[in-house]
Amino acid sequence: MILHLRAKPNARQTQLLRAPDGTLTVRLQAPPQEGQANAVLLAFLATVFAVPKSRVLLLSGHTAPFKKLEIEGVSEEDGQRILAARLA
Repeated sequence: MILHLRAKPNARQTQLLRAPDGTLTVRLQAPPQEGQANAVLLAFLATVFAVPKSRVLLLSGHTAPFKKLEIEGVSEEDGQRILAARLA
């Protein structure tokens, strides 16, 4: 599954949200320094999709707020179902 989302570091807690325009946003309880926010993002998404951290790959957006990630071993249908349940 490929995910496109916006990461917002320095939040009070790590959480997954859907913006009014339908885009995914992940607020991260980590600073955007030395890859800390990216590490928290990968670990959080691994928990959300119930996969090992090694199966969550950051494809692009290493230093940008807009990220493209791959969740290996999760089909598009299963991923959308998991997101719908998480965001409900």
